[in-house]
Parts: sequence; C-alpha cells; structure tokens
Amino acid sequence: MSGTIDGTSVPKLPRGVRFREDKTRGGYILVGPERIFNIDGVAVEILKRVDGETSLDGIVADLSKVFAASDDVIRPDVEAFFLDLRDKQMLTL
Repeated sequence: MSGTIDGTSVPKLPRGVRFREDKTRGGYILVGPERIFNIDGVAVEILKRVDGETSLDGIVADLSKVFAASDDVIRPDVEAFFLDLRDKQMLTL
C-alpha cells in the first residue's frame, strides 16, 4: 500500500506496539508483535510526537521549528515514514 496522508490524519501506535528507549543497547526501538525495529535519530524525533492526538500537520509544523526547515521539505519524509510504518502494521492513521 502507498498513497498520501491527509494533513488532519492523526497517527497512532496500535494496540501491542510500543515505542521505547532501549537502555541495554542504547537508542530507541519500536516493538510490535514478534517484531522489533531499531529507530534512528530522525525517526525518534518523529515518533516522539506520535501521541494519538496530534495530526500530521501538527507533527510537521513542530518538526519544522525544531529542524529550521519548511513544511514542504519535511512533510514528504514524514509522510513516507508513516506510510511505511502503516504498511508494516506498526502505525494507524
């Protein structure tokens, strides 16, 4: 599956999926049923904003401030990241 995401869509971690710090190995992981994904720095910043209440537009706006980049630059990467996680059933929109 692919596509685009409406800016008002609210990303959420589905039941059974957790985003957490891995203190043993350092860094962060996304843990789902029978799956573990190591998360890099930029993905960590994105996932820290997935609270089940903030829309895609809100997440992009916040990241734009943090990284001093325009929404147009950040949005395609955030959207692609969310679509990839959705396709892996690690995120709902």
